Amino acid sequence: MTTTTLRPAASAGAPATRDAEPSRPRRKEVLNWIAVHSIAIAVALLFILPFVFVFLTSVMADDQAMSGDLWPSSWHWENYRTVFETDGFLDWWRNSIFYAVVGTLFTVCSAIPVAYALAKFRFRGRRTAMILVISTMMLPPQVIVIPMYLVWAQQFHLSGTLWPLIIPMAFGDAYSIFLLRQFLLTIPKEYIESAKVDGCGELRTLLKIVVPMAKPGIAAIALFQFFYCWNDYFGPQIYAAQNPASWTLSYGLESFKSAHSVNWNLTMAATLLVMAPVCIVFFFAQKAFVEGVTLTGVKG
Repeated sequence: MTTTTLRPAASAGAPATRDAEPSRPRRKEVLNWIAVHSIAIAVALLFILPFVFVFLTSVMADDQAMSGDLWPSSWHWENYRTVFETDGFLDWWRNSIFYAVVGTLFTVCSAIPVAYALAKFRFRGRRTAMILVISTMMLPPQVIVIPMYLVWAQQFHLSGTLWPLIIPMAFGDAYSIFLLRQFLLTIPKEYIESAKVDGCGELRTLLKIVVPMAKPGIAAIALFQFFYCWNDYFGPQIYAAQNPASWTLSYGLESFKSAHSVNWNLTMAATLLVMAPVCIVFFFAQKAFVEGVTLTGVKG
């Protein structure tokens, strides 16, 4: 007698169960994507909304600015023209550009050879020199501001100008030297030794080999210095306060705000014009900036 084994028939819901199994990881990935991007969007809004508020306020009418309305009832682009036509504003703009550009060039040109020597040369006292450079970073500028002001005002007669802030940058900046030195440590010494074997001196090796390879690090210290000079308020307040023709935008904005304390639309327009160059520079140079800052911590 033959025994026949009966297998249970597949239920109608079985295919749906098999289809649901691979869909669960997909659903989880979608939920994770939404969660991660929702947090990123929320964080981005925290940074973007203040700029949006400043921009919208800057194009409002006088009676609507700071009234509780978030959207302009009419767009007043002439507010920016009014700011530019304010006495001294263009002078402040030129002074800020001069201070930031020349100060950055001086800092970069002075930091490169010092950082190269501290990173690649072997000499007695190299560690002590590095400690001295780092120690100057811990000294607040307010500690030496009085004797430095007396020197620049009484000995060199440069009070009322920006030169007391620009000239010291030609002799090196501790933070820029330290940051660039950390980056130069990541450059293999074989490249430098090969250049010397080919007959290159130290200066030619620096200019032809090291500088092209250190462009991200140089870009990083240049951007840091440019941002510092552009936003510097303390220095112009000390040395250029008595001469409005030498004011920078960061210091002149305080005077502008005092003169237009009830015109918040004009104040916001001036604020946006002060911030715009820094945002534009960072937008176009952010790749080199991030790469330079990242690689400075690879080797110490």
